[in-house]
Amino acid sequence: MSEAPNRRLIVGPFNRVEGDLEVRLEITGTSVSAAYVNSPLFRGFERILEGRDPMDALVVAPRICGICSVSQSHAAALALAGVMGLEVPRNGLLATNLMTATENVADHLTHFHLFFMPDFARPAYRGRPWFERAEARFKAAEGIAVRSATAARAELFHVLGILGGKWPHTLTLQPGGVTRAVDARDRVRLLATVRSFRRFLEDSLFGAPLDRVLALAGTEDLERWRISGPAGDFRLFLKIADDLELAGLGRSYGRFFSHGAYANPEGGHLYRRGTFADGQDGPFDPDRVAEHHRFSRMAGQDRPHPPFSGSTVPDGMDETGYSWCKAPRLDGLPYETGAIARQLVDGHPLIRALAAQDGGSVRSRVIARLLELARTTDAMEGWLRAIDPSAPWCAASEMPDSAQAVGLTEAARGALGHWLRVERGKIAGYQIIAPTTWNFSPRDLDGVPGPLEQALVGAPVMEEERTPISVQHIVRSFDPCMVCTVH
Repeated sequence: MSEAPNRRLIVGPFNRVEGDLEVRLEITGTSVSAAYVNSPLFRGFERILEGRDPMDALVVAPRICGICSVSQSHAAALALAGVMGLEVPRNGLLATNLMTATENVADHLTHFHLFFMPDFARPAYRGRPWFERAEARFKAAEGIAVRSATAARAELFHVLGILGGKWPHTLTLQPGGVTRAVDARDRVRLLATVRSFRRFLEDSLFGAPLDRVLALAGTEDLERWRISGPAGDFRLFLKIADDLELAGLGRSYGRFFSHGAYANPEGGHLYRRGTFADGQDGPFDPDRVAEHHRFSRMAGQDRPHPPFSGSTVPDGMDETGYSWCKAPRLDGLPYETGAIARQLVDGHPLIRALAAQDGGSVRSRVIARLLELARTTDAMEGWLRAIDPSAPWCAASEMPDSAQAVGLTEAARGALGHWLRVERGKIAGYQIIAPTTWNFSPRDLDGVPGPLEQALVGAPVMEEERTPISVQHIVRSFDPCMVCTVH
């Protein structure tokens, strides 16, 4: 029988988090004994899409979020391509990869510099051996690294300006590919932009050529970097993580999955599709996904809902639910998604070695995100070189009267899926499961907590704390996007 909590805290709203978030903590002694994660704002995009022309999804779905707009466009385009039976030409795949990668890489950069690291420039850490450098680099709105990263991000978005015309909410991404062809001159400009961003990563974030980052293969390599590596912000983070023991903070279930990111024209993905649970690889099957409503403020709380037959009927009078977020489960179990999941499923030796040590912690989530930033930036140059300006960019087809398909992609924060059902030429059902829906889900039909709820158990809480700093580190290590979560 578990010990009764001796106090409760309501933490929120969180700053430096995209959207609205509230967490109820039960605290026993000096640590969290239970957590309940609440997404307090219902938005209803799934209902907005019902009854519309299927192609309207390309306009409506990206408006879910101004941060993950391209990812939402991509998932919608993939679902539409599925119902239309379209195969995207090689150039279309490469351009799509470049657009989604630009948004994802920019999100990783923003998360590290603007959302996560400023916590270590707070007065609570004054006196730590690394504090002065962390404050100079990452103090909110003032840090040198914050300003330089913001400028590098703005320059990188020229890629979306050239390929997509604008960001967010571009309409360049279509079911059959992209509507904007790139000529040889454009490709030179794009390569220059990506190489400039690469130099920023090498000079500021890593303090070393990306090849050295890409060569990291085990915990011994990481430890050598922490002790005697280049003086970039990556090494600073490693020192902070070691001092604060972030490897022991924020472990969830040790179950991860990925839809697969960045399609290869020859087949497969740059980062594989699949699962990684209890140290074992497995396949990912979207038909094994279902959403639970027991603790969501939704009708239909008595059964799991497969997305193709799912519903989004809000119940404002519900007294059992404590969140507008549903509880997606894979084979009935909660799974974590994100950069760490992509790298684990892809078999990266460093991230697998870290996960073997800590099961997926604050430290390993951030390291996986930074490693992926390097890997993806390197891949972008290869995609640009592979473009053939004279080859096709987009395929076309007719919309069927009835069909269904799922569009699976990877946003910066993890697995994103759009389940589309067309009947009599209109959208009959549209279900969206976003990364933060997985990670910040409430309890399911069996009362099993979601990944963040589990990760918060055991977090230390000092008696005088009202917004525990350990809780903030754990929450931000998942990089939540709450506006993508509640539809």
